[in-house]
Amino acid sequence: MDEWRGVTVDSQGRVVELQLSGNNLRGYLPPELGNLSHLKVLNLAANQLSGEIPAELGNLSHLKVLNLAFNQLSGEIPAELGNLANLEVLFLRGDYLSGEIPAELGNLANLERLDLSDNQLSGEIPAELGNLANLEVLFLPFNQLSGEIPAELGNLANLVGLFLAGNQLSGEIPAELGNLANLEGLYLSDNQLSGEIPAELSSIANLGGLDLGSNQLSGEIPAELGNLANLEVLRLDGNQLSGEIPAELGNLIYLGILSLVGNQLGGCIPRSLEDQLDSYYLGGLPFCFE
Repeated sequence: MDEWRGVTVDSQGRVVELQLSGNNLRGYLPPELGNLSHLKVLNLAANQLSGEIPAELGNLSHLKVLNLAFNQLSGEIPAELGNLANLEVLFLRGDYLSGEIPAELGNLANLERLDLSDNQLSGEIPAELGNLANLEVLFLPFNQLSGEIPAELGNLANLVGLFLAGNQLSGEIPAELGNLANLEGLYLSDNQLSGEIPAELSSIANLGGLDLGSNQLSGEIPAELGNLANLEVLRLDGNQLSGEIPAELGNLIYLGILSLVGNQLGGCIPRSLEDQLDSYYLGGLPFCFE
C-alpha cells in the first residue's frame, strides 16, 4: 500500500496522507474516510466529486489539511468539521456548497487558512470566526453572504488577508478592522456596505491593497488614509463619496493604482498625485494649480 500513488502511510501501515488532486475522480465522498483515524492530509481538489461532504470527516482528529476545492460538491458545510482540533488548512473553494457557514468553524483553534470562496453560501458571517486566533487568510468572496461584517473579525491579530468581495454584505465597515495590525490586503468590494469609511483603517501599517469599490459608502475620504505608507492599490470607485480628494494621499509614495470614479467628488486632484500613479481613475477631475 505504501507504493500507491498519492497514498502515504506511516511505519505502522496507517494512512496519513491522501494526495489525489487532479485525478479525474468522480462520484461521492465515502463516509468511510472518517475511519482513517491517523489521517493528516486529505487533498482531493480539482476532481469531479459530487454530493455532500460527509459529516464523518469530523472524526479525523489528526487532520491538518482538508482540501476539497474545485469539485462539484453541494449541500451544506457539516458543522462536524468544527471538531477538527488540529486542522490548519480548510479549502472548499469553487464548489456548489450552500446554506450558512457553521458557527462551529470558530472552534478550529489551529486554523491558519480558510477558503470558502466561489460557492453559494448564504446567511451571515459567523461572529465566532473572530475566535480563530491563528488565522492568517480568510477567503469568503463570491458567495451570497448577507448581513453586517462582524466586528469580532477585528480580533484576528495574525490576519494577513481578508477577502469578502462579491457578496451581499450590508451595514457599516467595522472600525475594529483597524486593529488588524498585520493585514496586507482588505477587499470588500461589490457588496452593499454603507456609511463612512472608518478613519481607523489608517492604523493598518502593513496594508498594501484596500478595495472598497462598488458599495454604497458615503461621506468624505478620510485624510488619515494618507498615513498608509505601504499602500499600493486604493479602490473607492462606485460609491457615493463626496467632498474633495485629500491632499494627504500624496504621501502614499508606493501608490500605483487609485480609482475614485463613480462618486460625487468635487474640487481638484492634488498635484502631488500626478507623478506617482501608474494608473489612476479619478472621474475627470482637473489637477489642482499650485
